[in-house]
Amino acid sequence: MSSHRRSTVVVKESLRELRNQLSLLNHQVSAHLALKDVDLDCLELIARHGPLSPSAVARRAGLHPATMTGILDRLQKGGWIVRERDPEAADRRSVAVRAVRGRNAELFRLYAGMNTAMDELCAGYSEEELALIAGFLQRATSAGHTATDALAKD
Repeated sequence: MSSHRRSTVVVKESLRELRNQLSLLNHQVSAHLALKDVDLDCLELIARHGPLSPSAVARRAGLHPATMTGILDRLQKGGWIVRERDPEAADRRSVAVRAVRGRNAELFRLYAGMNTAMDELCAGYSEEELALIAGFLQRATSAGHTATDALAKD
């Protein structure tokens, strides 16, 4: 096996380990907030990309719209989101979902250890190295989107 191939294998294995570790971290955060893992995933999508329609959240999360109703009900009951009329929609019954900003402090507190560790880790890299890492991660994310879309079409 060539040196480049070995390095590629190490990168892919490291990404799988990172995915597993982040999944475990998110599971712990979900448990502390009395949410399901999928609820936290959807809350993240809403916070990053919202306000969104329920169907848009379902599409981004790769979930069935009926499943999304239960998730949004739990998030609203917990005070994490609000459903509001979408003033830009042609259909007056349309709803937009947005995250409640006042709840961010709870999330930040639970992710503080990881955020601090990432700040310390990034401090050891130059601006050029960080740009290279960020570019790689963005391209890896794009590859993940492409692979997900291809599987969804099967």
